Amino acid sequence: MLFGAFVFAAGWFAWTLLEYAIHGWMGHRMGGAVHRMHAAHHRDPARVFAVGAWPPVAVVLIAAVYFGGFNPATILFLGAATGFAVYEIEHYRIHFARPACAYEARLRARHLGHHYAAPARCFGVTVAWWDRIFGSEAPADELPRMTAAEPSIAPLAGRSNFGWIIRGFGLRRA
Repeated sequence: MLFGAFVFAAGWFAWTLLEYAIHGWMGHRMGGAVHRMHAAHHRDPARVFAVGAWPPVAVVLIAAVYFGGFNPATILFLGAATGFAVYEIEHYRIHFARPACAYEARLRARHLGHHYAAPARCFGVTVAWWDRIFGSEAPADELPRMTAAEPSIAPLAGRSNFGWIIRGFGLRRA
């Protein structure tokens, strides 16, 4: 059981690096489809959520459980998929809801600062450690300026391609 928990946590940790790579490297520094979709998200933050990636993730996860049971590889993938789900929910909440706690408030301030003040900084959405490791974290003297506008930025209203999931689970706050 403890080993399974460790493997699950390793999968979640691996997701955080993948999140950084997709957002920071593929979304901002490389060309291609991810860059184009991410640029559309910066123009209209309601536009791009990775809902389309869920069907293949679900198929792979179901097949892994069916054919291999809950072996370490499946548990690792489950941890990464859970990290992806947390990312999707948090990213949605950052743009569409008021923070529910101090941690969400920090995530929202960093991410909206990334969107509106410093798009070459703060690529991590759910964690900041990869920004620190790869040098894309805002310097301590720049972060207050970068995040200063966050309290005045109202949550988005209207539809997103992720909103139907949030409403279905009753997770959206007014």
